[in-house]
Amino acid sequence: MGQYTATLTVRLKAGVLDPEAKTTERALGRLGFEVDELRRADRFEIDLEADSASNAADRVDEMAERLLANPTIHDYAVEIEER
Repeated sequence: MGQYTATLTVRLKAGVLDPEAKTTERALGRLGFEVDELRRADRFEIDLEADSASNAADRVDEMAERLLANPTIHDYAVEIEER
């Protein structure tokens, strides 16, 4: 069994309203920071044991699908690093 750290980044799909990001984007504009678009994302770092990096990624995909992301409104990306 190998030791892995998975980074799961969950963000709203394009076209899904993100009022928190829009509020932050407007506040940055008032402070003089010009941005084209701002998106908010949640990032989870998960330490786990698995037979391989591929197996670790599969387990994190299942975690995302079952709890950490709502596939209807979220996109997510998984990165796996050996510890």
